[in-house]
Amino acid sequence: MSGMSVSSLGGAYAAWRQTTTMHDARAADAAAAPAMAQGGGDTQATPAGLADALSEAEQRQVAELAKRDREVRAHEMAHVAAGAGLVTRGASYTYQTGPDGQRYAIGGEVGIDTSPGRTPEETLAKAERIRAAALAPAEPSGQDRQVAAQAARMANDARLEIARREFAQGDTGAEATRDGAVDRGMRAAQAYSEGLAPRQAPTLSASA
Repeated sequence: MSGMSVSSLGGAYAAWRQTTTMHDARAADAAAAPAMAQGGGDTQATPAGLADALSEAEQRQVAELAKRDREVRAHEMAHVAAGAGLVTRGASYTYQTGPDGQRYAIGGEVGIDTSPGRTPEETLAKAERIRAAALAPAEPSGQDRQVAAQAARMANDARLEIARREFAQGDTGAEATRDGAVDRGMRAAQAYSEGLAPRQAPTLSASA
């Protein structure tokens, strides 16, 4: 599975879309049948006659696989629901065939867009949604937690970029304020000086 790569937020924001996966791929019971396949499909109910023909151990394996199937599907659907608008690829599953001949989902994954936004604010909001989607299942997998951690770093980078921009804008505003204050002070001093020594018309004088 590819990891989420967070690009630098210091300059222009990337326009490309990057996708990573959130998945739950814990191994099924080691005693279960080993046949596995990728793809879609729903678990079929075991025919009553076949279920009766299974041994107690095989029936336990089927019950465990059915439970695992429900957990995996709920896990991936939690990602999809929380990541609405960011999901690039719906849930896909890895199946294992049980002793009853039916396929059960034992792992799955969901693709999610992890590219930065066009602005730091957009990136911050997106990172928070990615993190929420990654941690949506009741039991996030190791991969889910990695995506959440990288989304948190993406959010922190965006916050730093926002803070740097606001600081720079504050400096520019302060300089303009200082320049304006100096200009007003000089004009006031000039007016005060002229008030003390008003200009007079030139005169001609003659000596006695």
